[in-house]
Amino acid sequence: MKVRLRKRFGASVAEVDHHDLWQRATLNVALAGQGADDVERFLHAALPDGVRVERASLSAEEVFH
Repeated sequence: MKVRLRKRFGASVAEVDHHDLWQRATLNVALAGQGADDVERFLHAALPDGVRVERASLSAEEVFH
């Protein structure tokens, strides 16, 4: 999934939890611009058995300070 998100959306993706569990992962996805809706739709379509999405938007000032 990390590779698919990177290729399709140009997103930065990191696995941040559940490293040792099979068929489970917690990913952080970061992208600039307006692509969060598209990423969320993609994840729900690609993982119909279950996905939970939590979103946060940060300004450039918040990111760099």
